[in-house]
Formats: sequence, C-alpha cells, structure tokens
Amino acid sequence: MKVALIYDRVNKWGGAERVLLALHEVFPKADLFTAVYSPSRAQWAKVFPKVIPSFLQKIPLASSNHEFLGTLTPFAFESFDFGEYELVISVTSEAAKGIITRPGTTHICYCLTPTRYLWSARDYYFAKPPAKFRFIPFFKYLSHPLVKHLKSWDKMAAQRPDKMIAISTAVRQRIKKYYQRDAQVIFPPVDTAKFTPKSIKKGNYFLVVSRLTPYKRVDLAIAAFNKLGLPLLIVGSGSEEGRLKQLAKRNIRFVGEVSDEKLVDYYRRSKALIFPQEEDFGIAAVEALASGVPVIAFKAGGALDTVTLGKTGIFFDKQTVTSLMAAVRKFQSLKFDPGQLRKGAESFSKERFKKEFLETVDNYFQVNS
Repeated sequence: MKVALIYDRVNKWGGAERVLLALHEVFPKADLFTAVYSPSRAQWAKVFPKVIPSFLQKIPLASSNHEFLGTLTPFAFESFDFGEYELVISVTSEAAKGIITRPGTTHICYCLTPTRYLWSARDYYFAKPPAKFRFIPFFKYLSHPLVKHLKSWDKMAAQRPDKMIAISTAVRQRIKKYYQRDAQVIFPPVDTAKFTPKSIKKGNYFLVVSRLTPYKRVDLAIAAFNKLGLPLLIVGSGSEEGRLKQLAKRNIRFVGEVSDEKLVDYYRRSKALIFPQEEDFGIAAVEALASGVPVIAFKAGGALDTVTLGKTGIFFDKQTVTSLMAAVRKFQSLKFDPGQLRKGAESFSKERFKKEFLETVDNYFQVNS
C-alpha cells in the first residue's frame, strides 16, 4: 500500500513533529507533503524518502513567514495530487485536512485540534495580534472578513477526510462542536523511555516547560509565583519571552531551549510541573509523570486525560492567580509515589501509539473493503 503523510508546515520541532516521526516508523516509505519546508529548521524531516512542499515554497521567505500566507494555504493543499496513493494521513491543526483525494484513495485525518486561531483560541490571536501584524492599522477589524471566509473553508475542509482521529477527549469534543463530526481518540506518542525516574537529590524549584506564547498562560504561573515567592524555573522560548521576563521577580529563572539530557534532569529534580494552560493534549505533563514528577494543572483540555487527581497530580479550577496559588499550597502538604506517577505515563508511550494507529488503519480498510 502506497502511503503519503501531510502536515501543515515543516519548519519547526514540537509535539506534532514527534507524531510524524512515529508515523514514519509505521510507514517508512511514506512521502511527506507540506505547505512550506525549511530544511535548516526541520532537520528531523530528512528521514522521509521525500519532502514535497507546495507552490508556496517559491515565495521568498515563505518557510519562515507563513503567517502572511493564510488565504493561500487552502489553495496550496488543494493543489496536491494524491492519485498514486492508496492512503493519505493528514496530521494537522490547520489546513492540511483540506486536501482533495480521488475515489480509491482513503484520507485519515489525525487532528491536533480544529484550527485554533479560528475557533477555540480566536480571542488570544486577534485581541492582541502577533508582532508581525501589529504594524497594520486596524488589524483586528480588517481581519474579520478574512476570518469569516477561512472559517467557512475550514468547516468544509473538515468534511473531506474519510475518518477523523483526535489526539484527546477535549479535541474530540471540539471536532464535534465546530465540525459536527465524530472522531476516535488516539493519544499522541510520548518518549516515555527517555523520561524516567531516578533517585537523585531533588531541587526546591517548580517547573514550567512550554513555548512562551500567549495561550500557554505562562504569565499566570509567573504572577502566582511572584506572590508565592517560591522558586520557578521556566524552560522554553517564544514570542512572549521578553514581556514575561519583565514580569518575573528574582525567584523566577528562564533557561531557554535546552538539550534533551538537560530537560530530563530538570524534570527529575523539580518538585512539580506547573501546567497553567488549556492544552490540546500536553506532552510536557506526560514527560513529567514519566520522570516521576507530579503535575499541578488547570482542570481543562488534555490534562483531564493525562492527570489523575490525587494519584499523579492535582488541579486548579480557574485560570486565576488565586486558584493556582491555592493549588500550589495544597500540593506542599501532599505526597506522591514516583512509581505510580511513572505508571500513569506508560499508557501514552510511542509503542502504544504505533500499535493503535496501525490497528485503526487496518480495521478501517477491513470494514470498507
């Protein structure tokens, strides 16, 4: 069976890229299609037999400035021809689900979330537009007709896949709400073999591992720990880094992007992972648990799948400083079993993902043959 993988943009590294590499292990001969491709910023993609970008690749600087190409991206994915493939798998949080396939080609969509800036997180993107757009006068108002058009296309595109798979219960609910489609849940892969507990001296700090972008709500963690006065270590970088550093007091330390080895060490030595955002899934929470570290999470989104109250962590109910501070104080009086934490992470392993995905594909073809 000839297989193709489709992804929105091949120009960074993160959770979705881990999904693609796991799918490459399942389908090692599959080609990878995308809107734009940056070989220097996505060296992980060199394992694929072919990486095939769309016509957008010919636009100067497109691979690093894709935000300006929103209206063209749907056309880019619709322009691909998958006539020689029996199975195409789109991994997407945006437009890749909108590919057009011929009869005889099956399209399975692994949905990371319905397009975030159009649906569940629209306010975060348009109340305060990205820095690249702030030079445009009245951006918020000029964007309204564009958003209306893109929402209409996005909803139509979501009807094209033959089968929808969601990465979490929360994403399945969003697919139902915004696209009126049912979806199966297959949790994404986490390298639980890399993140393991170890008997070492614990530090006195709490940990945040996140991209520093608005919807990740790292600002909430900073505000709470400014008042608590407890040590907080923040791993990651992003567009909000400068602003967040200005907000933070001396008990909060930013370490930027770190190696995998250093990240494992930071997890193992931390008291708990602070997880203040509503995440689609949230790989960092599982990495912490695999490292024998409990999670203090906002009670929403993917955390409801990954964190078990009282066994692998605790929740706070509102995204407020007061609610998070109360959870941290409560946590200080609790004890967690590292073995139980590790066990909580093992059901999200890469091997489990590969097995479930392949079984789903096989079952689909058996039922529809």
